[in-house]
Amino acid sequence: MKTLLRKFGATLAAVPLAIGLMASAAQADTIKIALAETPSDELAAFFVALDRAKAAGLDYEWTAFSDEELAIQAVLSGQMDIGFGTPYAAMQRSKAPLRIVFQLSKLKFFPVTSKKYSKLEDLNGEPIMLHSRGGGTDSIANVIEEKVGIKFGDRSYVPGSSNRVAALMAGQTDATIVDLSNKNKVMKLAGDKFNVLPMFEVDASDEALFANLDWIKANEKDVDIFVKALVSTWQDMAKDPTIISRETNPEGPIGQLPPEILGSLDEFYTNAVEGGLYDPNGGGRKAAKADMEWYTAAGQLEGDPETLNIEDFWYLAPLDAATK
Repeated sequence: MKTLLRKFGATLAAVPLAIGLMASAAQADTIKIALAETPSDELAAFFVALDRAKAAGLDYEWTAFSDEELAIQAVLSGQMDIGFGTPYAAMQRSKAPLRIVFQLSKLKFFPVTSKKYSKLEDLNGEPIMLHSRGGGTDSIANVIEEKVGIKFGDRSYVPGSSNRVAALMAGQTDATIVDLSNKNKVMKLAGDKFNVLPMFEVDASDEALFANLDWIKANEKDVDIFVKALVSTWQDMAKDPTIISRETNPEGPIGQLPPEILGSLDEFYTNAVEGGLYDPNGGGRKAAKADMEWYTAAGQLEGDPETLNIEDFWYLAPLDAATK
């Protein structure tokens, strides 16, 4: 479901997954980062932050896993130090004290439909096409049902926002949920044929960085460097989204993407910032509270969100220090 790596999975299909690429010479204290997918335009800001962290003295290496669950398991097993994802179910059920330290992006997905529908209430009893059973768009559909008071009809599952856009264009579905870039693509190509239904505001996390709390405390200096680099990048990006393309290392993994992708970085990040995809302060307590509400409603957390302790899921000290 995740928003990353929608537009050019095919371009990067030849890139082996789960192969770590060294950002600097491996050392005993090198931070091992588990990405949930291969580098794409939506990871460009993250790699800019990594370059800033490296300049501040951080040693790291990264490994691209094929999905979020593998990245979570790699952190749980101790194979990797810090990972991408929103592992709330694992946090609640595992004995390992996983904690989120930074919200990378918000859950900004959009119900896109044919002209048959003009508001979410119109989808009561109607079929909808989603990413995967039990995945993020499935969770979004569950929360829509709860908040709006409707019940979707049959749910079909087609992985990848771009594939659901193709199904929409071909008339194979009248309603789906897609990410920001593919929503924009639909409206640019055929805005006269489709509607983007008004959606309630969501501050909950789509992607976040998490690690074992024991590891965080044992590597406090490195974590502080990393989080400060992320905050500075996200804040600079909020002021001027073109900073991402200007600071992208042409020799790095993002710089190796096809020219047509690199040429659209400014447009992508301008749209993403305007669309509210990124919190310049890394989410923090607002995101943590929103996550409690969202992931409880989505069925990935158990309990009353009002009584869940955010400090059981987030470790806020590095973010507090970076945003002072």
